[in-house]
Amino acid sequence: MTDFVVVGGGIAGVSAAARLSHLGTVTLFEAEPALGYHASGRSAAMFEENYGSASTVALNRASHDYLARENGGVLGPRGLLLVGSAGNTAAFEADMAKLGLAEIALDEAFAMVPILDPSAVSRAAHHATAQDIDTGLLLQGFAGQARANGAAIVTGARVETIRRTPAGWHVRAGAHEAGARILVNAAGAWADRVAALAGVAPLGLIPCRRSVALIPAPGGRDARGWPMLFGPGESWYAKPEAGKLIVSPADETPVEPHDAWAEEMTLAEGIARYQAVVTEPVTRVEHSWAGLRTFAPDRSLVIGFAPEAEGFFWLAGQGGYGMQTSPAASRLAADLIGGRAPALDRASVAALDPARIARA
Repeated sequence: MTDFVVVGGGIAGVSAAARLSHLGTVTLFEAEPALGYHASGRSAAMFEENYGSASTVALNRASHDYLARENGGVLGPRGLLLVGSAGNTAAFEADMAKLGLAEIALDEAFAMVPILDPSAVSRAAHHATAQDIDTGLLLQGFAGQARANGAAIVTGARVETIRRTPAGWHVRAGAHEAGARILVNAAGAWADRVAALAGVAPLGLIPCRRSVALIPAPGGRDARGWPMLFGPGESWYAKPEAGKLIVSPADETPVEPHDAWAEEMTLAEGIARYQAVVTEPVTRVEHSWAGLRTFAPDRSLVIGFAPEAEGFFWLAGQGGYGMQTSPAASRLAADLIGGRAPALDRASVAALDPARIARA
C-alpha cells in the first residue's frame, strides 16, 4: 500500500510525484516507455507569463521563480515578436494588449529578424520577457527529486483497471499493481478515459492536435538570437530551434487521444502563413511532428479532488501551458492533497477546481 498513485508520466504527473514525495510514498505509472513521451516531449518550450486564461496566468507567474532558480534555472533569453499585416489590425491589437507587448518601430523589428518582408509587415510589437524553457532539464529535475525521495516511477505500464477499495484505490498497470489512499489523474489526453476506468464522471476534456515543422535556417542565417515570431490571433508561430526554425500553424483540431502526427495540408497552411510575412522561401521541411493540447471546456486547468469520488484527484487540462505552469500547478496539487492552505490565491484555486465544470 502506498500513499499516492499518479497516472501519467508527462510534466504534470512527474511534477506532482516530486511534490507528493515529500508527503508520503508515491508510485507513478506511465503507459509509454519513457517519461514525457506525448505532449510534454513536443512542447514549444516557451515561458510567456501572460499566455492563457486568468487562472493560467496566475499559475505562470507563480511558477516563474522556480523555473528561474531550480536545477540552476531552466529559462533562457528569447523574446516574443508579434508581426501584423493589413487586415489583421483588430487581432494584432487584442494580442498586444493581452500579452503585454509594446509596439515598436518596424526598423527595430527588421533588425531583430532580418527576413521580415517590409511589403507585408505593417506593425510589430515586442517584449523581451518571454523565455525559452529547457523542458528536458525541467522534467528530469522533477523526476530526480521524486526518485531521491523514494518514489517508484514505472514506465511501459498502461493502466488497465482501477477499482475502489476500503482503503482508497487499487490500480493495475500491465504486470504492476499498487494500492493507494489518493489517486492522481495526470493522464493528459487520456485523463477522461482514466476517470471512466475509476467510475468517475469525465470532465469533457478535449484533446487538440498541434502540428510543427522544422525548417532550415532561412537563407543560411544565424537565427539563434531571433525572438519567437507570433501571428495575430495565434494564427501561426515560428521559433528558433538549434540554429533552425520550427514553424506551426498553431492548429487546434479536436481528435481522439492517440500518438499524434502532423498532417501535410495543415503544415502547408502554417508554412504559407509564415512565408507571407518573410522574404526567404521555405525550400524544404526537415522534420515534422504533432502533439495533443488537452483543454477543459473553459480552457483553464483542472486541479482538485473530484467532488463525487473521495480520494480521486484531477491534474489535467494543461492545454499548451503544462511546462510553464508545472511548478505552481504541482505545488497547488500537493497543498490540496496535503491539507495545507494553498500558496496560490483563493480566486485562482476556485477557478481551477473541477467542481466548477459540474456547476457549469
